[in-house]
Amino acid sequence: MKSISDEILKAIKYGIERKTIACDKTYKSVIKTVTSKGYVILDNTGSERTVKCCIPNLDLRVGQSVWVKMPQNDIKSTHICGVV
Repeated sequence: MKSISDEILKAIKYGIERKTIACDKTYKSVIKTVTSKGYVILDNTGSERTVKCCIPNLDLRVGQSVWVKMPQNDIKSTHICGVV
């Protein structure tokens, strides 16, 4: 009986981990600098990252707080999705 319950727990754990990996993450950040390639922000790990803004005709300034979205945990697709 113990092996059956262990297998069920492993399956539940695997499902939860898989669901956690495939979700969008949105977090608050601050613009550190503005470059020709985009905006340099602090990502959710504290590292600097250059990202684009998906809001058309919006000029952001250094020090401005923004919402940053990382779709499906894909770091290359990280973008600014809102202003705080």
